[in-house]
Amino acid sequence: MSSCRCGSDADLSVETYNLYISRLELYSFRSHRRTALDLDARPVAIHGPNGAGKTNLIEAVSMLSPGRGLRRAAADELMRRPDPIGWRVAAEVAGHEIGLRAEPGQSRAVRIDGKAAPQAALGTIVPMLWLVPSMDRLWIEGAEGRRRFLDRMTLSFVPDHGEAVLTYEKAMRERNRLLRDQVRDPTWYGALERQMAEAGVRIIANRYQALNAVSRAQAQGATAFPVSDLDITEPEEVFFGTDALADSRRRDLMAGRTLVGPHRADLAAIYRAKGVPAAQCSTGEQKALLISLILANARAVRDATGRVPVLLLDEVAAHLDAARRAALYDEICALGAQAWMTGTSADLFAGLEDRAQAIEIQEVDGVSEVAR
Repeated sequence: MSSCRCGSDADLSVETYNLYISRLELYSFRSHRRTALDLDARPVAIHGPNGAGKTNLIEAVSMLSPGRGLRRAAADELMRRPDPIGWRVAAEVAGHEIGLRAEPGQSRAVRIDGKAAPQAALGTIVPMLWLVPSMDRLWIEGAEGRRRFLDRMTLSFVPDHGEAVLTYEKAMRERNRLLRDQVRDPTWYGALERQMAEAGVRIIANRYQALNAVSRAQAQGATAFPVSDLDITEPEEVFFGTDALADSRRRDLMAGRTLVGPHRADLAAIYRAKGVPAAQCSTGEQKALLISLILANARAVRDATGRVPVLLLDEVAAHLDAARRAALYDEICALGAQAWMTGTSADLFAGLEDRAQAIEIQEVDGVSEVAR
């Protein structure tokens, strides 16, 4: 595939085009002993047989954002086996050098431009969104996955949202321990409930900010994929901070856990054209709704920040017919996103032609390699 830029006619700023991964290096990461890629701003079409290491490659890319990556794996799970030497990922993104590494038994360490940095700082450099096969059941499984999807969406607008979630969850675990132990002295709860209230109010405000931005992007952007009406629902009364936690304490003691707060929220989606909840749609419609949301999220971030998120789309093309695949590629190119897409066959990406850069991954003696 040639080096011309994807979507050359798109009305995007120079800054937007500068936001892409130009260099990626993996060392002892999953099935990759050493893989190095030099890239431009176009989408990345990765093909190869099942088990070759395609998803492992985009998982390494996902580690360039806050959190535990698209598989939510612990640091030790990312090491190449049987070599117990830890792993390293290095990247050049938007003029920054990012280094990630984890020694055996240690958590992930982040360095940006040669200096130690918190994970949250990654979100300020390169917003990132992903869609992986495990998310295909998002609308029909438990609320936890939908909250995680909502928080990933929110993180693309508010880079420090993850820290608010971690603060809230840590304080809630301590409060739940007191509840399980049937501690009734209110002085034990005061500081924890203040932390939860402060972080919880931020979480709710951040989520609605993101939801409103994505909803506007869906309303304003032309797309070949179905549009959904989104809402955040609560199974219990609305959370109003410290007072709500204090008022719920007696009920929480009976349950042994916290029953009110943003950890109880759920994301609801209605297929707008049909007026049908996403959970009642066909498998194909649910997949199309997810793709539509990812694209709308990316457009909303572009409109809000001038930066288009990096997109990770694992095996997305295999579940679309030829017309939908062509529509997806056209929308990605119009957006100007560096979308990393995987598939078992190069034919799945034939519609991209020279609008993308092709990478073939193969397995050689148990090691993933880029075919030359």
